[in-house]
Amino acid sequence: MLLTVFTPAYNRADLLVRCYDSMKRQTCKDFIWMIIDDGSTDGTQDLVKQWISKESDFSIEYYYKENGGLHTAYNEAIAHIRTELCVCIDSDDFMPDDAVEKILSFWKENGSNSVAGIVGLDYDLDDNIIGDPLPSQKTVNLIDLLVGKYPIHNGDRTNVVRTELYKKFAPMKVFPGEKNFNPHYMHLQISQQYDFLVLNENLRYVEYQPTGMSNSMLKQYRNSPNSFAEIRKLYLSFPDTSFKFKFRHSIHFVSSCILAGKPWKAIKDSPCKLITTMAIPCGAGLAIYVTVKGR
Repeated sequence: MLLTVFTPAYNRADLLVRCYDSMKRQTCKDFIWMIIDDGSTDGTQDLVKQWISKESDFSIEYYYKENGGLHTAYNEAIAHIRTELCVCIDSDDFMPDDAVEKILSFWKENGSNSVAGIVGLDYDLDDNIIGDPLPSQKTVNLIDLLVGKYPIHNGDRTNVVRTELYKKFAPMKVFPGEKNFNPHYMHLQISQQYDFLVLNENLRYVEYQPTGMSNSMLKQYRNSPNSFAEIRKLYLSFPDTSFKFKFRHSIHFVSSCILAGKPWKAIKDSPCKLITTMAIPCGAGLAIYVTVKGR
């Protein structure tokens, strides 16, 4: 078995059915579907056990953990994955019918230990690509995508990752009481050493939920300041980025440090101390704004 599709789930039993149906429709069944139940109380466990008892076309694995947020579900999944490749499909998303087949055939033809994995496209439910296609080249670097080195409009992407690289960087840090640490942090860590193969094909349909991680950002900034400070610090460590990029993320880094009650860390821990010092007034203003509006 080459691929594990893992799905973190928290009180999404109704939407998880759609994801399960997409797994059943896969034109290639040579994969494991792993559900990480992040403390659900809506009957997710019973539902998944029903599927496990009757499913014969592909393997389903289920793991329950106390609620801790998406990044802790990633940590749990990575600890259990045994296949060479893995990909996260969120509980409110689902895969096109031929996604597994495309991933496996593309990797068998192009994959190697010199790349991190595959980066593919996300589509909305109206079958429109989210953002632009990836650059027409064999590999791309996710950091270069983040900092705008390619002349494209970025959207969400699906990252198929070599499991050994996830295991190298996992587990992600867990800050007490914080549940909004974006797992893309690990993808960027991996991208400091490896590029991803480009597959300009739809690998995931995405539907944004009102309670999803992409919504209520101000509330997330307020509730998970240490987590956001950590990822902004990583952004500031990237070499050869523009002043605008460094200044913008310095503002957020300062704000997160203030919201975490550790304002001194903004300068002490910053990889760009001069620019971060310049950003202190704006960062303080952002912290006030987040405190007032992020309730």
